[in-house]
Formats: sequence, C-alpha cells, structure tokens
Amino acid sequence: MRNRRFGSQIHAGSSAGSNLEETSKLVAKEDIRERPRADDNNDEEGWGCVLISWIRIGVCFAMMMITTLIWGLIMVLLLPWPYQRIRQGNIYGHVTGRLLMWILGNPIKIEGPEYSKERAIYISNHASPLDIFLLMWLTPTGTVGIAKKEVVWYPLFGQLYVLANHLRIDRSNRITAIESMNKVACAIVKNNLSLMIFPEGTRSKSGQLLPFKKGFVHVALKSRLPIVPIVLSGTHLAWRKNSLRVRPTPLGVKYLPPIRTDEWTVENIDDYIRMVHEVYIKHLPDSQKPAAAAAANPTI
Repeated sequence: MRNRRFGSQIHAGSSAGSNLEETSKLVAKEDIRERPRADDNNDEEGWGCVLISWIRIGVCFAMMMITTLIWGLIMVLLLPWPYQRIRQGNIYGHVTGRLLMWILGNPIKIEGPEYSKERAIYISNHASPLDIFLLMWLTPTGTVGIAKKEVVWYPLFGQLYVLANHLRIDRSNRITAIESMNKVACAIVKNNLSLMIFPEGTRSKSGQLLPFKKGFVHVALKSRLPIVPIVLSGTHLAWRKNSLRVRPTPLGVKYLPPIRTDEWTVENIDDYIRMVHEVYIKHLPDSQKPAAAAAANPTI
C-alpha cells in the first residue's frame, strides 16, 4: 500500500514537474519578449531632468560659439602658417571638447591613453554627436580630421574646420573618393601629421557597428603609419539620433594597441578591413556589436 502510494506520488510529482517545466519555458519566453532592453533607458527621470539636459545642451552650444569665434580670429591671423593653424585647431578641440563634456556631466572612463603618443591613423566607431566632442578633446596635437566636403556649410564650425586646414573629401562617386584619399595620404606624409577618421564612413543610427569602408586602409598603405583603434561605448545611449536630450549614461573611451601596417599589401585590403572590424567586435559591448556577431555570440 505504501509502495503504491509512493509510486503515485512519484507519478504525480513527475507530471507536476513536467507541467512546471513547460510553464517555466512559457514564462521565460514571455519574459524575453516583454523585458525592456537595457539600452532602452526608459524615461523615468521626469521633466526636471529633461529640462536640465536641455539647459546643458544650450550652454554647450553657447560655449562652442564663443570658443569658435575666438579661435576663428586666431586662425585668420595665422593664415600664412598652415601647420600652426592645424596645431591651433587641435588646441581648440582640446579646450572645447573637454569643456563640453564637463558641462554635459557624463562619467567617462578612458583606457589606454599611452597608445595616443605616436603618429598614427586614429580610427573610431561613430554613433553619436558626443563622439565628435570626445575626439576633439582626446585627439593628440598634430592630427588632422577628415570630413565630407559639405562640412564647410555648417555654421561657424564648418568655417573653422576649413581655416584649421583640416581635410575634406569628395564622396560623390568612387573615383573622386579614391583620389581624395590619395591626396589625404600625401598631405599627412608631407606634413608629418596623424589622421583621425571614422572607418564606417557615416554615423550608425542604432549604435551597432557598421561595415568599414576601405579609405583608412588606402591611407595606411600610402603612409605606412600604424592604425590605432579607439573604441567608444555608451555614446549612442547618452545622446540618441534626432534627440535633444543627453542622458547621464557612463561613456567609455578605449585606445587599443597600434596595428602595424609596414608589410601590408594592396592584394589583401579586404583581409585587413575584416581583421580591424573584428578587433572592434571583440572590444565593443554586446549592444553595439553588429547583429550577426551578437547572434553568433549570445550572452546568458
């Protein structure tokens, strides 16, 4: 009798366990479907925080206009000396970029700054306007930026960019783009400069890493400068596309060890692009990895 009762209890327990397991699976599925993503950053702070953010952005643009006007006058005085204008452009970036990030108040963690001490091709992922402020601040003196030729039409900043003797490229078609990159390579070699470039060629709307263009590799082949990857994280959450609010999200700036290009060859351009892209995938947080890479390496 006791054995029969014990057997029925085992049967009932296994049946209940099976039902419990099925229920747990359903709950887990619903939880995955309904759980908000960590990077959604629900707007729980209220209008007070939103108003403070708007004030900070307004102060940032006011301060940027002031520093741009000041350095614009300096650039005009230095018109006969192109290299000095590049140097002053870097100093403007260090002062303005650091000031703007201080006003916005995001906590920033910087790793590997020792890798920014040499001439190099500095590359960075790009997902937010904050990337510009950070790189203005942290790019070493003697570095030129590269932007599309239309940057000249940006009020004040575009004119200062041209006065600072930074480089512009014509991306209207493939041939002119290649010619522009060849001129960039010649300019940095001739003037003993470093280069700052976004290898994705545009800003990521989602924050996820985009495919890399070939431009930075062409410059590396011409100049033989090492490539120093700069990995930016969190900026796409702090200041989102088409938003007028900056959230207090922690930001990360990580300089990676230089990638030597002395022995690179034209025949292996695609391999070099793939290799550098994989370096970024390895060091970016999951929310910024390309969808395919994130799916291939799921986290628990």
